[in-house]
Amino acid sequence: MTGVYLHVPFCAKKCPYCDFYSCGYTKSAADAYTEAVCRNLTALPQNLEVDTVYFGGGTPSLLSDAAVSRMLDAVAKRCHLYHPEITLEANPRTMTEEKLCGWKRAGINRLSVGIQSFQDEILTVLGRNHTAKQGMDAIFRAAAAGFENLSLDLMLGLSLHTEAMLEEEIRMAVSMPVTHISVYLLKIEDETPYALETPDLLDEDNMAERYLYLHDRLTEEGFLHYEISNFAKQGYESRHNCKYWRCEPYYGIGPAAHSCYQGKRFAVPRDLSAFCAHTLQPTELTDDNPCSAAERIMLGMRLSDGISLSDFPDCRETLLRHAKPLIPKYLRLEGERLMMIPEGWLLSNSVLVSLMRGIL
Repeated sequence: MTGVYLHVPFCAKKCPYCDFYSCGYTKSAADAYTEAVCRNLTALPQNLEVDTVYFGGGTPSLLSDAAVSRMLDAVAKRCHLYHPEITLEANPRTMTEEKLCGWKRAGINRLSVGIQSFQDEILTVLGRNHTAKQGMDAIFRAAAAGFENLSLDLMLGLSLHTEAMLEEEIRMAVSMPVTHISVYLLKIEDETPYALETPDLLDEDNMAERYLYLHDRLTEEGFLHYEISNFAKQGYESRHNCKYWRCEPYYGIGPAAHSCYQGKRFAVPRDLSAFCAHTLQPTELTDDNPCSAAERIMLGMRLSDGISLSDFPDCRETLLRHAKPLIPKYLRLEGERLMMIPEGWLLSNSVLVSLMRGIL
């Protein structure tokens, strides 16, 4: 099965920590973008078997529900959909009752809501354009509109984010009608406003303590910590994002979208005008031999169920030899399955370097 990713490059306001490609929203630009996406969808292989569609961004929820519906109609006409998970990323300020009902009618069955924090003080520093109350109201509005698969994002890392605030974040998150929680550790990216004027961040030891505390609390509340940054109720893991970590095929459409399809990795340039101007989106080859054993190991170890050593017969013994000194402090071995524990995820880069000596 293949996933379809649609990159929606519009934002009402650029967050100072974000390095994803985005630009300002206008109706004319959104109309041209929607037309270009539909053209590219008609060029997909006929009856492509698809089980996930993901509207990422940017802020996809800036689009009209009519535009979302048109693009999903184009997917359905070209592809064979198998009980699809269809996700749309949403900003709380855009989640009106009218749009929520329109998205539901269009076929969206999963919303990923960019809450980031339930503390107004934190939201201000993060440059968000919504309040904590608007975030909470948006989640409850979405549930009332019939969305049963709801995800929210939280962000950790600011030094002003106290332990009491973290406990409040957790309390609020688990009180929401959500099935999935993503928790991101704030990272300063080059060429973002935060790179020029960096806020005070937690030191590594404090960040590690918060991360492990969060793991304990959310798992106590019934959320499975299934990937480094993601927690879900049983059966509500993000099917689309799991394709990335399991090296399954996905096809990206839109400026800055990436694909792993038919044995190649390729990307669309970060240029909305060029995307709209071409009959079919221009692409650049980024990897002509993706999903090597090394890559499948590195991506698979992001997941709580890790990797099966039997899937890597050529390097099984090397992996096992290098893993033994890392067990049980950072890794766990159950039969043929090798997996990281949360303490390993905190140091995932160095753990992977030690694990994969002689394989990379």
